[in-house]
Amino acid sequence: MNLLKQLRFLAIGEGISYLVLFCNMLLVKPNNLVLYKKLLYPIGMAHGVLFMAYCVFVILVAVNKKWNYKITLLGLVASLLPFGTFYFDKKYLN
Repeated sequence: MNLLKQLRFLAIGEGISYLVLFCNMLLVKPNNLVLYKKLLYPIGMAHGVLFMAYCVFVILVAVNKKWNYKITLLGLVASLLPFGTFYFDKKYLN
C-alpha cells in the first residue's frame, strides 16, 4: 500500500476516532471513574495514536509528493477540527 492510501486510511480513522471521543466526552461524567477507565481512556489513547500517525504521514506524503506549505499546513490543521480530516481527504487526497 502506498503512502497516499495509508494517509487516506489514517485520515478516516482519525476523523472517526475524533468524533467517537467527542461523543464519549459528552456522555461520561467527570466524576465517574469506572466509565472513564473503561470507555474514555482507551478511546482517547487510540485517538492519540491515530492523531500522531496522521500528522507524521501528512509530513511524509508532503515530502514524497512535493506538496507546498499551504496544503501541508491544511492537512495538519484538519486533524484539529471535527470533520476536518474528512474534508481534507475528499478535497486533496482523491
